Amino acid sequence: MKKIILGLAAFAMLAFTSCKDNAAKKIDESNIAAAAERDAVASKFPVIEFEKTEHDFGEIESRTAVETVFKYKNSGDAPLVITDIKSSCGCTVPQNWSREPLAPGESGEFTVKFNGSGSNKVTKTITVTANTEKGKETVKIMAFVKPDPNKVTNAPAAH
Repeated sequence: MKKIILGLAAFAMLAFTSCKDNAAKKIDESNIAAAAERDAVASKFPVIEFEKTEHDFGEIESRTAVETVFKYKNSGDAPLVITDIKSSCGCTVPQNWSREPLAPGESGEFTVKFNGSGSNKVTKTITVTANTEKGKETVKIMAFVKPDPNKVTNAPAAH
């Protein structure tokens, strides 16, 4: 019985010591360089820098359509791709932006049209979805919409 136990112990010791290859020797230097380059590229993002982030139309007549242009520049280290631009409501329509990648240092623009709905102070947010680090950037438009002088108000009838 002692020979069997001694034999199993020797076998176990041989099995465990044979798996002690040095893992550090198995690392391929080219894989390290490729991973470092990949990580460096992954940390480079485009940065969208707006010429202005707010536009105030001032006082406008009710239902008067107005528009403005938001200009931007890619001040980051990677191509900027704008995938979508949406408004906080249907009365404001962003349009005319390029879906093509914008190289670092290049500029672009988009138009925002507002149909003049609402009354008094009106603020609308436009969300730009892009491949920036945050993923979403916002700009705003504002206006003071004067009441429509031709609008008939439903005043209670006098009895």
